[in-house]
Amino acid sequence: MLCGIDEAGRGPLAGDLVMAGCILHTYIDGLNDSKKLTPKKREMLYEKIILSSTFHIVKFSASTIDEIGISKCLKAGLEEIMQNIKATNYLFDGNTNFGVKGLQTLIKADATVPEVSAASILAKVMHDRDMMELDHLYPEYKFASHKGYGTALHVEMIKQHGYSNVHRRTYKIKALEATLF
Repeated sequence: MLCGIDEAGRGPLAGDLVMAGCILHTYIDGLNDSKKLTPKKREMLYEKIILSSTFHIVKFSASTIDEIGISKCLKAGLEEIMQNIKATNYLFDGNTNFGVKGLQTLIKADATVPEVSAASILAKVMHDRDMMELDHLYPEYKFASHKGYGTALHVEMIKQHGYSNVHRRTYKIKALEATLF
């Protein structure tokens, strides 16, 4: 039995890192790397995955990422998923296992292995839903349009309003280095 694992939100300047582990119990048509699917298709598949799998989702806040670093968050998330989902094999999308024993990795697994595709969709939908909620709490940052990633619009909003408490302050942004400390 394979548990696929993936994450969403590793690179944004704001919001949570979301990790998901997933064991599929039935075949689901249309699975793919979440980034290759439309938001509507991801939402539809998310509902099917929730009903047809064993899964575990882990989140790390911007402040936790700033405090311990993204790599330690990823390692802790992988370990938590493996403790909460019992499988014979664990496969993480990417090329490093962050020192976690018993974890295999595969680049582009989210596009080729259904369990990892499902985990990718779970993590991406949860991340995007969280960013939509943050858009309501912090409308001045326009999180709905960029999901926390370092777009020109987002950088401009940070220049205008400074960092919020959901921003990752340890992420260095060249465009901001001269304006913010």
